[in-house]
Amino acid sequence: MGTRAILTYHSIDESGSVLSVSPSRFQQHVEWIRHSGIAVRPLDAMLSSGPRDDQHALAITFDDGYLNVAERAAPLLRDHGFPATVFVVSGRAGGDNGWERARGSRIPVLPLLDWDALGRLAESGVQIGAHSRTHPHLPRLPDSAVQDELAGCADEIERRVGTRPTAVAYPYGATDNRVADIARRLFLMGVTTRFRTLSTDEDPVLVPRLDAWYFRAPGSLEQWGSTAFQLRVLVRDSVRRVRRLVRPD
Repeated sequence: MGTRAILTYHSIDESGSVLSVSPSRFQQHVEWIRHSGIAVRPLDAMLSSGPRDDQHALAITFDDGYLNVAERAAPLLRDHGFPATVFVVSGRAGGDNGWERARGSRIPVLPLLDWDALGRLAESGVQIGAHSRTHPHLPRLPDSAVQDELAGCADEIERRVGTRPTAVAYPYGATDNRVADIARRLFLMGVTTRFRTLSTDEDPVLVPRLDAWYFRAPGSLEQWGSTAFQLRVLVRDSVRRVRRLVRPD
């Protein structure tokens, strides 16, 4: 069976932060995918089976909705006919990722797409997904607040963009059974930061993704489907799981 996975990007910029992939490396990723024979599918098609299950396949997602995604990523993806999903923090649209400043992060504070720009992306075929209203750590909130963060985000996207999101990305990748159950009532899919490729029996609201930041090194993404690629994913997933046990978000 072919390797199937969902790639996660955040910001396309030169800062070198843990949420950033440089424009040149992003372009290398896209150009390689174009010539690789890997099928680039819409996010909502990644869990469905088909006659080509032996084919390598991926979906491309962006978390947070940075302005540079529209400036540097979307035109390149559009030129190649690649679908993508942008997960939006509805309460910060047109503002910035100030939640990083609030938590004392070293990640640079960057501008986010406003509703007009998000509408243009949606009109061009980019799927707009929910990423909460304010980007909180959802498991720390009571049920009513989780409901407000997720349903409120979906409501605002539907009102502003005209299409209700069918997928949610949990802020910081943080979820638990309680949060997942709420998401299950609101969305068809929920994506996490669990670092692994897709299996044939994924829980649709606990779907893993591969953070593209770990494929910044030349030749790393290009090993897709190989034993070396699978080993890289396995090791990185193990390291991330241990780190979260020692130092939870």
